[in-house]
Amino acid sequence: MTEAPSLLSIVVPVYYNEANLPDTIPALLGLREQLAPTELELIFVDDGSGDGSLDLLVEAQRRHPDVVRVVKLSRNFGSMAAIQAGFSFAKGNCVGMISADLQDPIELFGTLIRHWRQGAKAVFAVRQGREESFSQRAFASFFYSMLRRYALPGYPEGGYDFFVIDRQLVDEVVRMEEKNTHLMSLIYWLGFSPVMVPYVRKARRKGKSRWTFAKKVKLLIDSFVAFSYLPVRFLSAFGLLTSLLAVCYAAFQVVARLVWDVPVPGFSTIVVLIALTSGVQMTMLGVLGEYLWRSLDESRRRPLFVVDRIYTSNPSCPISPIHKP
Repeated sequence: MTEAPSLLSIVVPVYYNEANLPDTIPALLGLREQLAPTELELIFVDDGSGDGSLDLLVEAQRRHPDVVRVVKLSRNFGSMAAIQAGFSFAKGNCVGMISADLQDPIELFGTLIRHWRQGAKAVFAVRQGREESFSQRAFASFFYSMLRRYALPGYPEGGYDFFVIDRQLVDEVVRMEEKNTHLMSLIYWLGFSPVMVPYVRKARRKGKSRWTFAKKVKLLIDSFVAFSYLPVRFLSAFGLLTSLLAVCYAAFQVVARLVWDVPVPGFSTIVVLIALTSGVQMTMLGVLGEYLWRSLDESRRRPLFVVDRIYTSNPSCPISPIHKP
């Protein structure tokens, strides 16, 4: 019995990947034979690259109009927004995501698709190891251990951003339109008993990564604000503990003065207490501000991304997303 053909859409966010694309594009196109009878659609999302990435993508689309589509965003909206843009335009029965830097093994898509054909709605390629620097490994280990313990129990220990998910999950992510979030955590939060496929993440061979430390810290904050109440609850507990300590200290001062006739130093005590309470209050306001800012950003209803142009074989293709759940 011949297996019914299906369509896999692979979303590739692109940001200053000029050095990698000459290798990445042919490698992805080579999946057509490996994944047969599954058909292939490649959606490259240019996230405001300032190098020659877009020119390479447009040339690839011209050479392979039946497979390649290019979505050019009006500016840099961030990798999560770029992936969501790709999801919005994907037409496949299932949708995959992979970075453009060739640190993830493209040939592993064969295994991911096989699990999807067997009924799995979410298949994650999970990092079992990393050919990266000690600082990168240490930050990743800290990030995912905190995420597993305080936000999303059971989350893959090594993390993932290389996956294949069913159309149903894609529709849910597009429908939510959530901003300032960690998209992979959001997909995991949806459930559906994901299948984990381990692999070792390779070192970057070409180009310079734009995934800076500041972006990593923002992702860490976004993840905890989006999926955990721990920061707010910690501040509540810390504020209560500080109040109790202040009451105990005040009682000690009263007893020391009335019972032991110990003089109470005024200026030093006041300075210490003001500095302590001010620091606690500013920290609390900062954490609450993170939640309030994200609530304000959501209430504005601004789009997650703005499309400048779409390069496709269909000249009448609209700029608005093709698929709406």
